[in-house]
Order: sequence, then structure tokens, then C-alpha cells
Amino acid sequence: MHARFCLLLLSCFFAATLAIVPAWSQTALIYATNAAGDNIHAIDPQTNKVIQIISGIEAAHGIAFAPDGSRVYVSNESDSTLDVFDQKTGALIKKVALSAHPNNIAVTKDGGRIVVGIAREPGALDIIDAATLIRTNSVPVQGRLHNVYVTPDNKYVITGSTRSKILTVIDLATEKPVWALLLDRGIRPMTIESNPDGSTRRIFVQLSQFNGFAVVDFAQQKEVQRIALPDLVVDIEKEQQRDSAPSHGMGVSPDNKTLWVTSIPNNAVFAYSLADLSLIGTVPLPVLELADKRRIGAVPNWVTFTPDGKRLYVSNAAQNSISVIDTQAAKLIGTVAVGQVPKRINTLVMR
Repeated sequence: MHARFCLLLLSCFFAATLAIVPAWSQTALIYATNAAGDNIHAIDPQTNKVIQIISGIEAAHGIAFAPDGSRVYVSNESDSTLDVFDQKTGALIKKVALSAHPNNIAVTKDGGRIVVGIAREPGALDIIDAATLIRTNSVPVQGRLHNVYVTPDNKYVITGSTRSKILTVIDLATEKPVWALLLDRGIRPMTIESNPDGSTRRIFVQLSQFNGFAVVDFAQQKEVQRIALPDLVVDIEKEQQRDSAPSHGMGVSPDNKTLWVTSIPNNAVFAYSLADLSLIGTVPLPVLELADKRRIGAVPNWVTFTPDGKRLYVSNAAQNSISVIDTQAAKLIGTVAVGQVPKRINTLVMR
């Protein structure tokens, strides 16, 4: 199927035709891929309004950006491709064939390479040259990959597998694995804390069937702590299929001082101090009241920050929305409607 891509102005609800929005002057945009839809939404964090919709891409998964803000990269589960879009117009530039079905993606800090986790056995990290948009390597790993991350110092890619329970660290200079860590549960989303010099200090790892996270010391190459999230009493309908990943979204704040962690059964986001991993804030998320008296939680997934760290955005998979949290007040301040089942979200910084 040939995808159609268009840029919509949501303020023009009654327009007979869709208009192309000219380049804007915002310093950042929050993008969300809609797992059960065929589009991607972009939110202006200054107004918390959707200002861009890229349509016609089924099963969009991971999303990342060129460092200069000129391109949007999306892993396409339907076509097993990396789809590359022009950020200003939303036009498709190229579909890059991958070695197999993809999951999440990341971009090196210099913008030179896009890395894609392959979610089919035996597992691999596909590497695409950003200049030529050609896949140049497929690095074998142990087990199909769920998520991939580039370390802040641009030296490594960190990957994780839900099936093999293995965290693998790949050297970007050689494009080869340098160490791996076997955990006791499948590896879900992760986030990275830096040392003052930019090197990696700790990796925080969410796990299958665990409402909390593990702490991995990068230098020691081992798990050093495991923290269970608080057990809140929440009056919402529970879905058993969510038990496989009760905590499925986390991020370290831009100032490298706090860790924010989502919880599906608690229908909340928790803030921890990185200094001692003490709990410093809890933010309840919206509950949807249905006509038959059922109460549906948000089913929070991924998180992303504004560049200044003052706002946290959380994808609500069960409510087709994005929650906006004031991080200083630890308070929910808004909700933005998006597409069907939003999960992966990320911040594009305009240069």
C-alpha cells in the first residue's frame, strides 16, 4: 500500500481540503506514534496543541530525529522498513528495507547513523547510514530486541531482549558487542544516567512481570539494586494482559537529577531522586468513566521531556491521549488527544 503523508492544521476543522503548514519557529515538538492507528501526531509544548499529523503509516513504532531537526525517522512494523520523513512538510523521503520486523530506534548524537532493534529471531541491531539512507550493517545479538538506546557520550548502543533477558552493549566505533548482562526477567524500556563527564553511570531497566525497575552499574557491568514501585490502591479495571509489562516507560530528566517511571496498575507516574533513588513525587493519571460504571486507567507507556525539563509528556495507550505533567510541581496540568493507542513518544529539538 502506498502511504499518503499530509500535514494538518487542527484549527481548520471545517476546511474542505487539507492545508500544508509552513515551517514554524517552535524550539521543540513532542511526537507520538499511534500503535493501532495509521498516523503520527506532533504537539507544540508551548500551547499543548497538535499542530502536525503525518498520515498513512500503519503500525508506526519507534520515532527519532536528525539532530538538526530536519528529518523524522520511524520504524514501520507493517512494512519492516525505516521510514524517513521531511520534518517541515511531512513528506516521505525514503523507506529503508530492514533485515526483519523492527521495534524501537535511536540516532547517534552526531546524526550519522540510525540504529534499529530487530524484533525477530535471532535478533539484530540494524545500522543505517544517515547520509545515504542505506543499511550498512546488521549486528547479531542474543534474542530479538525490544528497545535500543545510544549513550549520551555517543560511544555505545544499549539494547535489551524480552525473550532472552539479555542486555547487550554494542561499541559504536567497531559496531560489535562488548559486554552483555543476563537478568532474571525480560528487558523492557530503559533509560540512562550520565556521569559529569558524559560517560554512562547507570542504566535503569524495566522488567517483564515487575512493577518497578532494576539498576545496572555500567562500569561494574552488573545489577546493583532493584526497586518496586509503591503499591497504590487504584479503582480501575485491571487487564491481565498488562501484567507482562506493568511498568513500561521511564526517563531521566535533562538535568540528570530525577528519574520518572510510569506504572499501569497504579495509573500513575513516580519521580525518584537520582542522588539516592528516594521517591519524591507521585502524579495520578486520568481515569475514564464509562457509561456501564467501569473505570479505565490511562495505561501509561513512554515518557519524554521538554528540553528544559519543566514538562513531562506521558503516552496514555488506553485513552488515546498524552498527559502533560509539571515536573517541578509534580502535577498533571493537561491532556492532549492524539491517535489510536499512542505508545512511543519523543522530543524533537529544533535547531
